[in-house]
Order: sequence, then structure tokens, then C-alpha cells
Amino acid sequence: MRAVPWPLPALAAWSICWAVFIGLGGLGAPEAAAFLVAGAAGATLACTGTTPWRRIFIGCGFPLSLAASGTAGALPAWAWLLPLVLLAFLYPVRTWRDAPLFPTPTGALDGLAALAPLAAPARVLDAGCGLGAGLIELRGQYPQAAIEGIEWSWPLRIACAWRCRFARARRGDIWLADWSPYAMVYVFQRPESMARVAVKASDEMRAGSWLASLEFEAGAWLPQHVLACADGRHLWLYQAPFLRAAPF
Repeated sequence: MRAVPWPLPALAAWSICWAVFIGLGGLGAPEAAAFLVAGAAGATLACTGTTPWRRIFIGCGFPLSLAASGTAGALPAWAWLLPLVLLAFLYPVRTWRDAPLFPTPTGALDGLAALAPLAAPARVLDAGCGLGAGLIELRGQYPQAAIEGIEWSWPLRIACAWRCRFARARRGDIWLADWSPYAMVYVFQRPESMARVAVKASDEMRAGSWLASLEFEAGAWLPQHVLACADGRHLWLYQAPFLRAAPF
């Protein structure tokens, strides 16, 4: 299924927020209460953004457009903090050093099983599973494997567990979790996190197991395979014991 082109997701999210705000006002709800509910909807929809900036645009669009409309004069000052509070609730501050909520694109892992076959029974971990997009893609590649996910944000963990009932999604810190039982660990982090990923994988992952990293490479290692994804990203595949890249 082709992704909806930007900025249609933002426009749709803002329209939903405005519909909630106007609808509650039409039902007689106080303006402050209508803003709180619409802002909560916007903060939740912000999690669907595929990049940090897009999440910011989606989450802040309704409050900013309301302010620009001149209809927000009766709102108390504290009400404007709600979108930020809800975003912090869904995405706790301690996880900001890791990747934001980057959903794995549909079809991004196509061809993974052919390059990195796993013998059954195998356990596969999505380290930082968010809402479960990566778990769904991993299951498509390894239908016989035990698919697991770890997510620090407990609201996201609950939503992921509901969405991905085929997997075991638990709340935890990916840096404290033991990666040794897994035949594959999948990450979709950010460049700044990859050195930490490499150290942890090298310390804990057993010989023959795979580390799969979408988009960002572990620069200290030589990949066994690099899979070109349909959307232009690359999936970097490393097998333990990991091979160090030659220094320049």
C-alpha cells in the first residue's frame, strides 16, 4: 500500500482536531474543554508522523491555527501546555536520546529473510518497537519466528500489544535488555545511537545471530549484506561475530 503523500497527513490531522473542537463547541462544551480534547487528539495523531519535524507540524498545527484564528481568547494559559504534556506522556523524555517514533515503512524489510535466513525456532527482537510497524514487517519475513518488541513508553507499548497480538511486546529499556537470546535484533535508530548499538550487540549477541539496522549503518563494522529498500533506504545486515571495517 502506497504511503499517503505529505502534507496530506498533516492536513487530515488538523481537520480532525478542528472537527473535534467545533463539534464539542456545538454540543455546548466550554471552549477550554473543547480545546483540551482537540489538543489531545492532535498530540496522539502526531505520533503517525514519519519524521521528527512532521510530528511537530502535526502536533502543533491545531493550536497554532487556533491562535491565528483569533478565537482562542477565552482559553486559560495553562491549556496551551496540553499538547506538549501529552507528547511527553507518549514519548518520555528519557527516550529522546534514542530515535523518535520512526515507524518502519510498509515493505521496507522485503527480501530480508532471503539474505538472513533463521532456523526455527528463532526469536527476533525489535529494539524500540513503538506502535509495532517493525513487528508487522518482521512477522511477514519470519512467520514461524517468535517476534518480540521492547518499548519504553508504556502508552505506546499498550497500543503496540493491542495492534500486534501475534508478538510479545513488553515495556523496557532496550539498553538494559539482554540481546543474547535472539537470533536477530532489528533496530531503526538514528546515526548518533549506532555506536551504542554496535557496542551492545558486540558484547551480547551470540555467534551466527544477526543485527539488522534500517537506514543507518554501524560504521565500525563491515556488513554481510546491504538490502536496497523500495523507498530508497538501505537495510544493513551484520552477522556475529562482527567484522571490523578497515581503518582509513
